[in-house]
Amino acid sequence: MAFRDVVYRLYARRVERYIPNEVVPRHVGVILDGNRRWARAMGMDDVNRGHQRGADKISDLLHWSTEAGVEVVTLWLLSTDNLSRPAAELDPLLRIIENTVEGLAAEGWHVKPVGALDLLPDKTALVLKKAGEETSDRPGLIVNVAVGYGGRREIADAVRSLLLEQAGKGTSIEELAEILDVEHIAEHLYTRGQPDPDLVIRTSGEQRLSGFMLWQSAHSEFYFCEVHWPDFRKVDYLRALRSYAARHRRYGS
Repeated sequence: MAFRDVVYRLYARRVERYIPNEVVPRHVGVILDGNRRWARAMGMDDVNRGHQRGADKISDLLHWSTEAGVEVVTLWLLSTDNLSRPAAELDPLLRIIENTVEGLAAEGWHVKPVGALDLLPDKTALVLKKAGEETSDRPGLIVNVAVGYGGRREIADAVRSLLLEQAGKGTSIEELAEILDVEHIAEHLYTRGQPDPDLVIRTSGEQRLSGFMLWQSAHSEFYFCEVHWPDFRKVDYLRALRSYAARHRRYGS
């Protein structure tokens, strides 16, 4: 095992050397997929042990991101679809998320909740709001925790917020239709004021976004990793950054 650790560290350093500092993504979105499959592959009857193992991996990812010079990381912890899971799985998962978010705040990260908090149980929503408020002025890496998140729901919420804002100003629907542009909607997204994700990573081998950051990912690069999230290593992250650095982003031109 010691020999394997040495070889792994040497390989990770080699991969790291091929990542130019000037092309590191500012914003990385991560779909933390495969916790339940990891637990089952390990012979565990309780899939929440996989969720906990995945939660324990998050701090490592954030430190790797800081080392690389990433400015924003968005972690998809729970989708709106996940809220329909049986209570026997959902309730423990919500407790894990609450503890994780409180831990991130205690570690000193700048935590920002992104999602439809009104869909969540009151306790979970309160934990997220408290973490966001208490860490809002912290410098360094911004950690978006996407809980109760769905890309379609985010766009609907943004449009609703825009309509209410304009109605408060006395703007008619006809007047709004005349001036409406993409930037007006972008200003009401959960991630408003942040750069769009340059790179989106999904673990566990699935090659789809499942509604993750639908609006913001229009020009994102995607990296699909075969390993389940609990087994995600620094070298896997470095490979994603290396793959991103090797691409030529044209933005439609």
